[in-house]
Amino acid sequence: MREIILIQVSGNDRPGLTAAFTHILARFGLNILDIGQAVIHDSLSLGILVETPPDRDSSSMIKELLFEAHKLNVSVRFRPIEYDRYEEWVAEQGKDRFLITLLARKITAEQIGDVTRVIAENELNIDSINRLSGRVHLEGETREDDASACVEISVRGKPRDVADMHAAFMHIANQRNMDIAFQKDSAFRRNRRLVAFDMDSTLIESEVIDELAEEAGVVEQVGAITASAMRGEIDFNESFRQRVAMLEGLAESSLERVWSRIRVTEGAERLINTLKALGYKTAILSGGFTWFGEHLQQELGIDYVYANELEVEDGQVTGRVAGPIVNGERKAQLLREIVEREQISLEQVIAVGDGANDLPMLDIAGLGIAFRAKPMVQENAEQAISTLGLDGILYLIGVRDEDQKELLASGHIQAE
Repeated sequence: MREIILIQVSGNDRPGLTAAFTHILARFGLNILDIGQAVIHDSLSLGILVETPPDRDSSSMIKELLFEAHKLNVSVRFRPIEYDRYEEWVAEQGKDRFLITLLARKITAEQIGDVTRVIAENELNIDSINRLSGRVHLEGETREDDASACVEISVRGKPRDVADMHAAFMHIANQRNMDIAFQKDSAFRRNRRLVAFDMDSTLIESEVIDELAEEAGVVEQVGAITASAMRGEIDFNESFRQRVAMLEGLAESSLERVWSRIRVTEGAERLINTLKALGYKTAILSGGFTWFGEHLQQELGIDYVYANELEVEDGQVTGRVAGPIVNGERKAQLLREIVEREQISLEQVIAVGDGANDLPMLDIAGLGIAFRAKPMVQENAEQAISTLGLDGILYLIGVRDEDQKELLASGHIQAE
């Protein structure tokens, strides 16, 4: 009679451990039904699920494995698995899989405890937990405000209530100073090809129109128009026209002064350099101005730039915009056009923004991320990042810090 046995090995890790045990299994002609291994701080946990043929006696194999474990100074345990229970386990492979990604400056037991409690309440099984961020020095190497930490939890099953689970994760994220992403683990998740960014307060830290208003001495007037739009008294297009009109007569040289003050957002260069090395295309879809978008394109190596054309004549801003205004609907339309040109699907797109006019493109992208966004945008976006820089997005697509080091060592990306 054939047997199904779970072999569990634990102890100090060293080269050759797995080879030693699998070599014994090979000599007995066993089938490997499943295998998994993890190492935490040089401590090994190895699990092997084997099937013994009907004509083989498992007792001799068990004796040899016990002897090998003693020789290698590790522990080995054996657990017989009933055939029916094994078949139930096989049937579970059709269940949905999800990835829950925890992002923070540092990961604490409270954060892990809160997240895993929600996972349990939704009757999801944890398959694996992996650290995507690098190993952490206890002191001296990295300031906490520059640090990043990420843990990825793979789960399977059907959540009891997805909306309630999202709400619970958002509450924990706000309470524990972290971000929590919940994604279906699909083929598209592992095959993104394009990342589209808003510019102002996303790729750069500034709102360019406010900076230009300061140059023109009309900060209060522009602010009043913005406030009116936020109250719903005028729509985005009209508020934008009114704000640009306030810039009439501004010297073109003021644009250069504003550009000299602009700071690229934390993690933007690292993110885009890595995306380019991995073969991604990038785009800026901005309600700001092409003058600044094109400068940023040159600095970061962005593939596409679409923004508003600030009209300049005789060295002065006219107070008008040439062409259609890039509002929320226009951003979504432009994203569709780029997708068609690149011959990819919207599921392969990541869209990143902070404002309400970014929601249309966040909604149609395979992965929409609200970055350091207003509360309303965070609530309506699929994912949100507030605690880390833009390079936190790399964790959401499964890129580890070790992958970064490999790309750096191979010359595919440059040190910052």
